[in-house]
Amino acid sequence: MAAEDLDFIHRYVPPRRPDLPTLLLLHGTGGDENDLLPLGQALLPGAGLLSPRGKVLEYGMPRFFRRLGTGVFDVEDLRVRTEELARFVGSAAAAYGFDPETVIAAGYSNGANIAAAMLLLHPAILAGAVLFHAQVPLEPETQPDLSHLPVFLSGGRADTMIPATETERLATLLRDAGAEVSLYWEPGGHALGHGEFEAAHRWLAGIISKSATG
Repeated sequence: MAAEDLDFIHRYVPPRRPDLPTLLLLHGTGGDENDLLPLGQALLPGAGLLSPRGKVLEYGMPRFFRRLGTGVFDVEDLRVRTEELARFVGSAAAAYGFDPETVIAAGYSNGANIAAAMLLLHPAILAGAVLFHAQVPLEPETQPDLSHLPVFLSGGRADTMIPATETERLATLLRDAGAEVSLYWEPGGHALGHGEFEAAHRWLAGIISKSATG
């Protein structure tokens, strides 16, 4: 499949180190395919980066799925968009030649929510996830098997958009499915903090080291 056949506007940055996984970068509301490239490069230097732009527009701002209000998601649209994104990852792997079994999602807010939905609905797509400021996107009809899947989840204690109880509920949901969840708390609000970035960076380095010696 040629790159032009892929159905998301996106950026792909080839890896400088072929031993590293590909990061699937998923922006927040109002972002685009360029937003998280610097974050991805700093999170895991040398990794391949796949960064799609969300197809849904909310008052002109790109998102990955529709919502009915703040914190109230259009679950049917979320299911359709999650499946669409899962197919895109497979198509991109074929087009660019990276290993689809080593993809780790790194998402913020709306992007973290659709990454969490991918874990719950299409668990075979991702080898791990970094979820900055995510909440429970939906309740799956059947519990996925996330046995030993590594997940970094962070939230803000003063986040007025995503209450701490929602982040904790997502951590519980993922752990109940077998995921190995590392939960980190920032003292601030919804903005991505330096502390959680550094914690995610260290967590990713540990995951890669464990994989290399595993």
